[in-house]
Amino acid sequence: MKIRSITYFCNPKYPLEEKILHKAGKFLAEAKSAYEAAGYEVQTVRVATIPFPKLLGEEHINKLLELTNQIAGIVEALNIGYASLGPALPESPRSYEVIPDAIFISKNVFFSGVMADKTRGLNLAAIRACADVIVRCAQIEANGFANLQFAALANVLAGAAFFPAAYHDKDKPTFAIATESADLAVQAFENAKTIEEGRNNLISEIEKHGKKLAKISNSLISNSPRFLGIDFSLAPFPDDAHSLGNAVEKMGIPKIGLHGSLAAAAILTEAVDRADFPHTGFSGFMQPVLEDSVLAKRAAEGTLTIKDALLYSAVCGTGLDTIPLAGDTTAEQLVPLLLDLSALALRLDKPLTARLMPIPGKKAGDETSFDFGFFANSKVMSLESEQLKAPFNSSETFEIKKR
Repeated sequence: MKIRSITYFCNPKYPLEEKILHKAGKFLAEAKSAYEAAGYEVQTVRVATIPFPKLLGEEHINKLLELTNQIAGIVEALNIGYASLGPALPESPRSYEVIPDAIFISKNVFFSGVMADKTRGLNLAAIRACADVIVRCAQIEANGFANLQFAALANVLAGAAFFPAAYHDKDKPTFAIATESADLAVQAFENAKTIEEGRNNLISEIEKHGKKLAKISNSLISNSPRFLGIDFSLAPFPDDAHSLGNAVEKMGIPKIGLHGSLAAAAILTEAVDRADFPHTGFSGFMQPVLEDSVLAKRAAEGTLTIKDALLYSAVCGTGLDTIPLAGDTTAEQLVPLLLDLSALALRLDKPLTARLMPIPGKKAGDETSFDFGFFANSKVMSLESEQLKAPFNSSETFEIKKR
Protein backbone atom coordinates (compact mmCIF):
# COMPACT_ATOMS: atom_id res chain seq x y z
CA MET A 1 0.00 0.00 0.00
CA LYS A 2 1.18 3.50 -0.84
CA ILE A 3 -0.03 7.04 -0.30
CA ARG A 4 -1.18 8.21 -3.73
CA SER A 5 -1.33 11.82 -2.59
CA ILE A 6 -1.33 14.25 0.30
CA THR A 7 -3.73 16.97 -0.81
CA TYR A 8 -3.72 20.42 0.78
CA PHE A 9 -6.97 22.37 0.32
CA CYS A 10 -6.86 26.16 0.44
CA ASN A 11 -8.25 29.46 -0.82
CA PRO A 12 -5.27 31.28 -2.39
CA LYS A 13 -7.39 34.40 -3.02
CA TYR A 14 -7.42 36.54 -6.15
CA PRO A 15 -5.23 38.36 -6.92
CA LEU A 16 -3.11 35.41 -5.82
CA GLU A 17 -1.58 35.59 -2.33
CA GLU A 18 1.56 33.55 -2.89
CA LYS A 19 2.24 33.22 0.84
CA ILE A 20 -0.79 30.90 1.10
CA LEU A 21 0.74 28.52 -1.45
CA HIS A 22 4.15 28.80 0.19
CA LYS A 23 2.54 27.74 3.46
CA ALA A 24 1.01 24.78 1.62
CA GLY A 25 4.42 23.81 0.25
CA LYS A 26 6.02 23.93 3.68
CA PHE A 27 3.31 21.81 5.25
CA LEU A 28 3.31 19.24 2.44
CA ALA A 29 7.09 18.81 2.65
CA GLU A 30 6.87 18.21 6.41
CA ALA A 31 3.91 15.85 6.06
CA LYS A 32 5.61 13.84 3.31
CA SER A 33 8.66 13.38 5.52
CA ALA A 34 6.50 12.25 8.44
CA TYR A 35 4.66 9.58 6.44
CA GLU A 36 7.86 8.38 4.79
CA ALA A 37 9.54 8.08 8.19
CA ALA A 38 6.69 5.75 9.14
CA GLY A 39 7.44 3.53 6.15
CA TYR A 40 4.94 4.81 3.53
CA GLU A 41 5.91 5.75 0.01
CA VAL A 42 4.31 9.07 -0.90
CA GLN A 43 3.84 9.33 -4.65
CA THR A 44 2.73 12.97 -4.89
CA VAL A 45 1.83 16.05 -2.88
CA ARG A 46 -0.90 18.29 -4.27
CA VAL A 47 -2.85 21.50 -3.78
CA ALA A 48 -6.57 21.99 -4.45
CA THR A 49 -8.27 25.38 -4.36
CA ILE A 50 -11.81 26.66 -4.13
CA PRO A 51 -13.62 26.46 -7.52
CA PHE A 52 -11.92 28.85 -9.93
CA PRO A 53 -15.21 30.62 -10.85
CA LYS A 54 -15.56 31.62 -7.20
CA LEU A 55 -11.86 32.44 -6.94
CA LEU A 56 -11.84 34.70 -10.00
CA GLY A 57 -15.42 35.94 -9.98
CA GLU A 58 -17.50 36.11 -13.14
CA GLU A 59 -15.93 39.41 -14.17
CA HIS A 60 -12.45 37.83 -14.28
CA ILE A 61 -13.27 34.37 -15.64
CA ASN A 62 -11.17 35.07 -18.75
CA LYS A 63 -8.14 35.42 -16.46
CA LEU A 64 -8.08 31.65 -15.96
CA LEU A 65 -5.14 31.13 -18.32
CA GLU A 66 -3.11 33.74 -16.49
CA LEU A 67 -4.01 32.19 -13.14
CA THR A 68 -3.19 28.68 -14.39
CA ASN A 69 0.24 29.79 -15.56
CA GLN A 70 0.93 31.56 -12.30
CA ILE A 71 -0.10 28.67 -10.07
CA ALA A 72 1.70 26.11 -12.26
CA GLY A 73 4.95 28.04 -11.85
CA ILE A 74 4.58 28.47 -8.10
CA VAL A 75 3.72 24.84 -7.33
CA GLU A 76 6.59 23.60 -9.47
CA ALA A 77 9.01 25.83 -7.56
CA LEU A 78 7.59 24.48 -4.28
CA ASN A 79 8.00 20.81 -5.38
CA ILE A 80 4.23 20.31 -5.33
CA GLY A 81 3.35 17.79 -8.03
CA TYR A 82 -0.08 18.96 -9.13
CA ALA A 83 -2.72 21.60 -8.53
CA SER A 84 -6.48 21.43 -8.97
CA LEU A 85 -8.39 24.66 -9.58
CA GLY A 86 -11.67 22.93 -8.94
CA PRO A 87 -14.87 22.70 -10.95
CA ALA A 88 -16.63 24.93 -13.42
CA LEU A 89 -20.07 25.77 -12.03
CA PRO A 90 -23.53 25.82 -13.67
CA GLU A 91 -24.15 29.39 -12.50
CA SER A 92 -21.10 30.41 -14.57
CA PRO A 93 -21.58 28.85 -18.05
CA ARG A 94 -18.46 30.60 -19.33
CA SER A 95 -16.36 28.72 -16.74
CA TYR A 96 -16.71 25.46 -18.70
CA GLU A 97 -15.70 27.10 -21.97
CA VAL A 98 -12.31 28.35 -20.71
CA ILE A 99 -11.08 25.01 -19.31
CA PRO A 100 -9.63 23.44 -22.50
CA ASP A 101 -7.37 26.44 -23.15
CA ALA A 102 -6.15 26.30 -19.54
CA ILE A 103 -5.39 22.58 -19.83
CA PHE A 104 -3.53 23.29 -23.07
CA ILE A 105 -1.00 25.50 -21.30
CA SER A 106 -0.20 23.25 -18.32
CA LYS A 107 0.07 19.49 -17.81
CA ASN A 108 0.14 19.84 -14.01
CA VAL A 109 -3.07 21.77 -13.37
CA PHE A 110 -6.36 19.85 -13.19
CA PHE A 111 -9.98 20.90 -13.56
CA SER A 112 -13.49 19.52 -13.26
CA GLY A 113 -17.04 20.55 -14.02
CA VAL A 114 -20.20 20.20 -11.95
CA MET A 115 -23.07 18.39 -13.72
CA ALA A 116 -25.36 17.69 -10.77
CA ASP A 117 -25.55 17.92 -7.00
CA LYS A 118 -28.19 17.98 -4.30
CA THR A 119 -28.26 21.78 -4.14
CA ARG A 120 -28.34 22.58 -7.86
CA GLY A 121 -30.17 19.49 -9.11
CA LEU A 122 -29.37 17.83 -12.43
CA ASN A 123 -28.42 20.45 -14.97
CA LEU A 124 -28.69 19.37 -18.61
CA ALA A 125 -26.85 22.46 -19.84
CA ALA A 126 -23.95 21.71 -17.48
CA ILE A 127 -23.84 18.09 -18.68
CA ARG A 128 -23.59 19.32 -22.27
CA ALA A 129 -20.90 21.81 -21.26
CA CYS A 130 -18.83 18.99 -19.70
CA ALA A 131 -19.28 16.90 -22.85
CA ASP A 132 -18.01 19.81 -24.92
CA VAL A 133 -14.95 20.17 -22.68
CA ILE A 134 -14.12 16.47 -23.15
CA VAL A 135 -14.40 16.66 -26.95
CA ARG A 136 -12.28 19.82 -27.12
CA CYS A 137 -9.62 18.46 -24.75
CA ALA A 138 -9.34 15.29 -26.84
CA GLN A 139 -7.77 17.36 -29.62
CA ILE A 140 -5.04 18.93 -27.49
CA GLU A 141 -2.69 15.95 -27.81
CA ALA A 142 -2.46 13.31 -30.53
CA ASN A 143 -3.33 10.53 -28.09
CA GLY A 144 -6.18 12.33 -26.31
CA PHE A 145 -4.14 12.37 -23.10
CA ALA A 146 -5.20 15.88 -21.99
CA ASN A 147 -8.53 14.53 -20.74
CA LEU A 148 -6.59 12.98 -17.87
CA GLN A 149 -6.77 16.51 -16.41
CA PHE A 150 -10.57 16.84 -16.48
CA ALA A 151 -13.45 15.08 -14.75
CA ALA A 152 -17.19 15.68 -14.90
CA LEU A 153 -18.64 15.63 -11.36
CA ALA A 154 -21.95 14.36 -10.05
CA ASN A 155 -22.75 14.88 -6.36
CA VAL A 156 -19.08 15.24 -5.39
CA LEU A 157 -18.47 17.21 -2.20
CA ALA A 158 -15.41 19.28 -1.38
CA GLY A 159 -12.51 17.51 0.33
CA ALA A 160 -12.06 14.48 -1.94
CA ALA A 161 -8.31 13.96 -2.18
CA PHE A 162 -8.24 12.27 -5.60
CA PHE A 163 -7.69 14.42 -8.70
CA PRO A 164 -9.29 15.76 -10.84
CA ALA A 165 -12.26 15.83 -8.42
CA ALA A 166 -10.48 17.65 -5.58
CA TYR A 167 -11.64 21.11 -4.56
CA HIS A 168 -12.07 23.22 -1.42
CA ASP A 169 -15.08 25.16 -0.12
CA LYS A 170 -13.77 27.14 2.85
CA ASP A 171 -11.29 29.90 3.64
CA LYS A 172 -9.33 27.92 6.23
CA PRO A 173 -6.98 25.23 4.88
CA THR A 174 -7.45 21.50 5.37
CA PHE A 175 -5.70 18.36 4.15
CA ALA A 176 -6.50 14.76 3.32
CA ILE A 177 -4.79 11.57 2.18
CA ALA A 178 -5.60 9.40 -0.82
CA THR A 179 -4.29 5.83 -0.89
CA GLU A 180 -3.19 3.42 -3.59
CA SER A 181 -4.35 0.24 -1.90
CA ALA A 182 -5.83 -2.24 -4.38
CA ASP A 183 -2.97 -4.58 -3.40
CA LEU A 184 -4.54 -4.96 0.05
CA ALA A 185 -7.66 -6.40 -1.59
CA VAL A 186 -5.60 -8.77 -3.77
CA GLN A 187 -3.70 -10.04 -0.73
CA ALA A 188 -6.82 -10.32 1.42
CA PHE A 189 -8.45 -12.81 -0.96
CA GLU A 190 -5.29 -14.54 -2.21
CA ASN A 191 -5.69 -17.58 0.01
CA ALA A 192 -9.08 -16.91 1.59
CA LYS A 193 -11.31 -20.00 1.79
CA THR A 194 -14.49 -17.94 2.22
CA ILE A 195 -15.72 -14.49 1.27
CA GLU A 196 -16.12 -13.66 4.95
CA GLU A 197 -12.51 -14.57 5.66
CA GLY A 198 -11.28 -12.42 2.79
CA ARG A 199 -13.45 -9.49 3.80
CA ASN A 200 -12.25 -9.69 7.38
CA ASN A 201 -8.66 -9.81 6.15
CA LEU A 202 -9.24 -6.67 4.12
CA ILE A 203 -11.02 -4.78 6.92
CA SER A 204 -8.19 -5.63 9.29
CA GLU A 205 -5.52 -4.31 6.91
CA ILE A 206 -7.44 -1.13 6.11
CA GLU A 207 -7.95 -0.43 9.81
CA LYS A 208 -4.29 -1.11 10.62
CA HIS A 209 -3.05 1.36 8.03
CA GLY A 210 -5.93 3.79 8.52
CA LYS A 211 -5.31 4.19 12.23
CA LYS A 212 -1.55 4.49 11.73
CA LEU A 213 -1.99 7.17 9.08
CA ALA A 214 -4.55 9.02 11.19
CA LYS A 215 -2.18 9.06 14.16
CA ILE A 216 0.58 10.59 12.05
CA SER A 217 -1.85 13.06 10.50
CA ASN A 218 -3.19 14.21 13.85
CA SER A 219 0.36 14.75 15.08
CA LEU A 220 0.89 17.27 12.26
CA ILE A 221 -1.99 19.61 12.99
CA SER A 222 -1.01 21.55 16.12
CA ASN A 223 -0.20 24.63 14.00
CA SER A 224 -1.40 23.32 10.67
CA PRO A 225 -4.57 22.72 8.62
CA ARG A 226 -7.43 20.54 9.84
CA PHE A 227 -7.15 16.87 8.90
CA LEU A 228 -10.22 15.79 6.90
CA GLY A 229 -9.44 12.08 6.83
CA ILE A 230 -8.34 9.34 4.43
CA ASP A 231 -9.86 8.53 1.07
CA PHE A 232 -9.17 4.81 1.28
CA SER A 233 -10.40 4.03 -2.20
CA LEU A 234 -8.86 0.78 -3.44
CA ALA A 235 -6.98 2.62 -6.17
CA PRO A 236 -4.87 0.43 -8.48
CA PHE A 237 -1.51 0.59 -10.22
CA PRO A 238 -1.16 -1.05 -13.66
CA ASP A 239 0.29 -4.39 -12.62
CA ASP A 240 -1.58 -7.48 -11.45
CA ALA A 241 -0.33 -7.25 -7.85
CA HIS A 242 -2.01 -3.85 -7.53
CA SER A 243 -5.11 -4.51 -9.65
CA LEU A 244 -8.62 -4.21 -8.27
CA GLY A 245 -9.76 -6.32 -11.20
CA ASN A 246 -7.38 -9.00 -9.99
CA ALA A 247 -8.88 -8.74 -6.49
CA VAL A 248 -12.35 -9.36 -7.93
CA GLU A 249 -11.06 -12.42 -9.76
CA LYS A 250 -9.35 -13.68 -6.60
CA MET A 251 -12.83 -13.68 -5.06
CA GLY A 252 -13.92 -16.34 -7.54
CA ILE A 253 -15.19 -14.33 -10.51
CA PRO A 254 -13.56 -15.92 -13.61
CA LYS A 255 -13.28 -12.54 -15.36
CA ILE A 256 -14.37 -9.13 -14.12
CA GLY A 257 -17.25 -8.06 -16.33
CA LEU A 258 -19.03 -11.39 -16.01
CA HIS A 259 -22.05 -11.71 -13.73
CA GLY A 260 -21.02 -11.84 -10.09
CA SER A 261 -18.68 -8.88 -10.53
CA LEU A 262 -21.21 -6.44 -9.08
CA ALA A 263 -21.50 -8.51 -5.91
CA ALA A 264 -17.72 -8.53 -5.61
CA ALA A 265 -17.57 -4.75 -6.05
CA ALA A 266 -20.25 -4.32 -3.37
CA ILE A 267 -18.37 -6.53 -0.91
CA LEU A 268 -15.06 -4.75 -1.45
CA THR A 269 -16.67 -1.33 -1.08
CA GLU A 270 -18.55 -2.39 2.03
CA ALA A 271 -15.29 -3.57 3.57
CA VAL A 272 -13.97 -0.01 3.25
CA ASP A 273 -17.20 1.29 4.82
CA ARG A 274 -16.95 -1.16 7.73
CA ALA A 275 -13.33 -0.33 8.53
CA ASP A 276 -12.75 2.02 11.45
CA PHE A 277 -10.68 5.02 10.28
CA PRO A 278 -11.45 8.70 9.52
CA HIS A 279 -13.26 8.53 6.17
CA THR A 280 -13.35 11.28 3.56
CA GLY A 281 -13.92 11.54 -0.18
CA PHE A 282 -14.97 8.50 -2.21
CA SER A 283 -13.52 5.63 -0.13
CA GLY A 284 -14.81 3.09 -2.60
CA PHE A 285 -14.22 0.71 -5.50
CA MET A 286 -12.07 2.60 -7.98
CA GLN A 287 -12.21 1.27 -11.53
CA PRO A 288 -9.98 3.34 -13.82
CA VAL A 289 -9.78 1.09 -16.89
CA LEU A 290 -6.42 2.33 -18.13
CA GLU A 291 -4.81 2.42 -14.68
CA ASP A 292 -5.57 -1.23 -13.85
CA SER A 293 -3.87 -4.08 -15.73
CA VAL A 294 -6.73 -6.57 -15.37
CA LEU A 295 -9.47 -4.04 -16.11
CA ALA A 296 -7.54 -2.97 -19.20
CA LYS A 297 -7.20 -6.61 -20.31
CA ARG A 298 -10.89 -7.42 -19.80
CA ALA A 299 -11.93 -4.23 -21.58
CA ALA A 300 -9.69 -5.19 -24.52
CA GLU A 301 -11.33 -8.62 -24.62
CA GLY A 302 -14.79 -7.06 -24.56
CA THR A 303 -15.68 -8.78 -21.28
CA LEU A 304 -15.81 -5.49 -19.40
CA THR A 305 -17.99 -2.82 -21.04
CA ILE A 306 -18.85 0.78 -20.27
CA LYS A 307 -22.31 -0.37 -19.17
CA ASP A 308 -20.66 -2.78 -16.71
CA ALA A 309 -18.53 0.00 -15.24
CA LEU A 310 -21.63 2.18 -14.89
CA LEU A 311 -23.46 -0.69 -13.22
CA TYR A 312 -20.66 -1.20 -10.68
CA SER A 313 -20.82 2.53 -9.92
CA ALA A 314 -24.17 1.79 -8.25
CA VAL A 315 -22.36 -0.08 -5.47
CA CYS A 316 -19.07 1.82 -5.36
CA GLY A 317 -18.04 5.44 -5.06
CA THR A 318 -16.05 6.67 -8.06
CA GLY A 319 -17.79 6.18 -11.40
CA LEU A 320 -16.23 6.02 -14.87
CA ASP A 321 -12.51 6.67 -15.03
CA THR A 322 -9.93 6.69 -17.84
CA ILE A 323 -12.37 5.17 -20.33
CA PRO A 324 -10.79 5.04 -23.84
CA LEU A 325 -13.29 6.09 -26.51
CA ALA A 326 -13.30 6.50 -30.27
CA GLY A 327 -11.74 9.73 -31.49
CA ASP A 328 -14.84 10.75 -33.42
CA THR A 329 -17.09 10.52 -30.35
CA THR A 330 -19.29 13.62 -30.30
CA ALA A 331 -20.50 15.69 -27.38
CA GLU A 332 -24.04 14.59 -28.29
CA GLN A 333 -23.01 10.95 -27.76
CA LEU A 334 -21.33 11.70 -24.43
CA VAL A 335 -24.33 13.54 -22.97
CA PRO A 336 -26.53 10.43 -22.43
CA LEU A 337 -23.72 8.62 -20.60
CA LEU A 338 -23.06 11.64 -18.38
CA LEU A 339 -26.81 11.94 -17.81
CA ASP A 340 -27.02 8.35 -16.59
CA LEU A 341 -24.06 8.88 -14.26
CA SER A 342 -25.59 12.06 -12.84
CA ALA A 343 -28.97 10.43 -12.24
CA LEU A 344 -27.31 7.50 -10.51
CA ALA A 345 -25.32 9.82 -8.25
CA LEU A 346 -28.38 11.80 -7.15
CA ARG A 347 -30.78 8.87 -6.78
CA LEU A 348 -28.34 6.84 -4.69
CA ASP A 349 -26.78 9.89 -3.00
CA LYS A 350 -23.20 8.95 -3.88
CA PRO A 351 -20.27 10.85 -5.44
CA LEU A 352 -19.51 9.82 -9.02
CA THR A 353 -17.18 11.18 -11.66
CA ALA A 354 -16.51 10.64 -15.35
CA ARG A 355 -13.04 10.94 -16.87
CA LEU A 356 -13.56 9.97 -20.50
CA MET A 357 -10.78 9.85 -23.07
CA PRO A 358 -11.66 10.03 -26.77
CA ILE A 359 -8.48 9.18 -28.72
CA PRO A 360 -8.04 10.96 -32.06
CA GLY A 361 -7.82 8.63 -35.04
CA LYS A 362 -8.95 5.56 -33.06
CA LYS A 363 -12.18 3.63 -33.38
CA ALA A 364 -13.82 1.04 -31.12
CA GLY A 365 -11.65 -2.07 -30.95
CA ASP A 366 -8.38 -0.31 -31.84
CA GLU A 367 -5.46 -0.78 -29.48
CA THR A 368 -4.39 2.14 -27.30
CA SER A 369 -0.74 3.18 -27.32
CA PHE A 370 -0.12 5.39 -24.31
CA ASP A 371 3.46 5.76 -23.10
CA PHE A 372 2.68 6.57 -19.48
CA GLY A 373 3.87 4.71 -16.40
CA PHE A 374 0.45 4.81 -14.72
CA PHE A 375 -1.43 3.37 -17.72
CA ALA A 376 -1.86 -0.17 -18.99
CA ASN A 377 -2.75 -0.30 -22.66
CA SER A 378 -6.11 -1.68 -23.72
CA LYS A 379 -8.51 -1.24 -26.62
CA VAL A 380 -10.93 1.57 -27.39
CA MET A 381 -14.27 0.74 -25.76
CA SER A 382 -17.59 0.84 -27.58
CA LEU A 383 -20.02 3.57 -26.54
CA GLU A 384 -23.65 2.62 -27.22
CA SER A 385 -25.12 6.08 -27.32
CA GLU A 386 -26.99 8.41 -29.67
CA GLN A 387 -28.03 12.05 -29.49
CA LEU A 388 -30.93 12.68 -27.13
CA LYS A 389 -34.31 13.88 -28.39
CA ALA A 390 -36.93 16.13 -26.77
CA PRO A 391 -37.51 16.76 -23.96
CA PHE A 392 -34.08 15.52 -22.80
CA ASN A 393 -32.32 17.66 -25.41
CA SER A 394 -33.20 20.87 -23.57
CA SER A 395 -31.24 22.99 -21.08
CA GLU A 396 -33.57 22.09 -18.24
CA THR A 397 -32.58 21.72 -14.60
CA PHE A 398 -34.56 19.31 -12.46
CA GLU A 399 -34.39 17.56 -9.09
CA ILE A 400 -33.87 13.85 -8.49
CA LYS A 401 -34.42 13.00 -4.85
CA LYS A 402 -32.38 10.30 -3.15
CA ARG A 403 -34.05 6.97 -2.62
